[in-house]
Amino acid sequence: MFVSAAAGFGFGLSLIVAIGAQNAYVLRQGLRREHVLAVVAVCAVSDAILILVGVAGFGALVRTLPWLLTTVRIAGAVFLLGYALMAARRAILPRPLDASTVGDAKGLARVVTAAVALTWLNPHVYLDTVLLLGSIAATHGDGRWVFGLGALLGSVLWFTALGFGARLLRPVFSRPASWRLLDIGIAVVMTTIAANLLLGISK
Repeated sequence: MFVSAAAGFGFGLSLIVAIGAQNAYVLRQGLRREHVLAVVAVCAVSDAILILVGVAGFGALVRTLPWLLTTVRIAGAVFLLGYALMAARRAILPRPLDASTVGDAKGLARVVTAAVALTWLNPHVYLDTVLLLGSIAATHGDGRWVFGLGALLGSVLWFTALGFGARLLRPVFSRPASWRLLDIGIAVVMTTIAANLLLGISK
């Protein structure tokens, strides 16, 4: 069982420890110290649901509904392009580092909505977490749930470290130029992922 848990932990981390829309958003919120706990919770809980769905074998069902993935690809690409434009705008007109909306209910709703959208409108989470991770978990037989729990633990630790550990980089981001570079990078990442999603529809 330990082997399955360790395998799940390592494989889960290999899927989420990469520069992507979700991680970029968690990093930015962590740097701003803006509703970090809510963002980390949304990402971790969402990932847990997707991991458990994948381990349960729902990946096979998704494969029988190609139109569903196509719809999610289009919706995800549109959302990511919109977020890329906002990041590009911030790069041109950056906000002060401490201009947060902590304690503001509308700000919390906005942040949580963005975190939910960046997670559930991204087809890669279905392809990687539900299909791929689910398929690998199935090879562990009776240990597949232990494998899934290992992946779940890796996900929780990663998002917690990324969200709350980002504050260690705040001295670097005390300069407006650093924020401009971060937002430019986010805009490029979002646009690239959106383009890949749209190109993938015809494949």
